[in-house]
Amino acid sequence: MELTIKMTWDPEARVWIAESEDVPGLALESGSFDALLERVRFAVPELLALNHAKAPVMLTFQSERHERLALGPVS
Repeated sequence: MELTIKMTWDPEARVWIAESEDVPGLALESGSFDALLERVRFAVPELLALNHAKAPVMLTFQSERHERLALGPVS
């Protein structure tokens, strides 16, 4: 079973947010991308067990972050 975890940067809250349509109840956040990965790895098995899923799973992480750059004159 392959599950997709979407990790998105929220610039206003200054946190990464992890959500997944494949894992009911998954909604985590952290200021650190790496810390959020660890939290997801810990939470997903617990959430799947609550939903009676038993097959081994493969996690696919998709990350998204948008930044606005101010461009000055080119020399």
